[in-house]
Amino acid sequence: MTHSLRLITLILFIGLTHPAFAADDPGIQGKTRTDVVAAMNAHVTENTISEGYVIYDSGDGKVKGLTFKGLHSGIVKKGDFYVSCADFTDSSGNLYDVDLLVGESDGDFRVYQALVHKVNGEKRAYEVEDN
Repeated sequence: MTHSLRLITLILFIGLTHPAFAADDPGIQGKTRTDVVAAMNAHVTENTISEGYVIYDSGDGKVKGLTFKGLHSGIVKKGDFYVSCADFTDSSGNLYDVDLLVGESDGDFRVYQALVHKVNGEKRAYEVEDN
């Protein structure tokens, strides 16, 4: 195998086996970043029962019980919300990328909405800024 082919294979392997890197606003730091992440973790825990993380999937009109895989490290500000993603899988192995919209009121951060953003990499459109 040539050096170029090995390099391409390595890049493809990394790209297909690691979660995609979400956008990240470097201005969201310190206590704000810590509080946003804590709110997302609390939301996932509070909305998980024995069947998994409960979310309504508007794409197929069903309530899902998903298995939590992890939070993305990137956080951005969209409209009034801090937004980051979390990865989940269903019992069939489908990968769900769920956007968590975190709001702040009087220093209290919490997830106000969770939206299925992608299923197996296929995007679902929604608008946050025009609220």
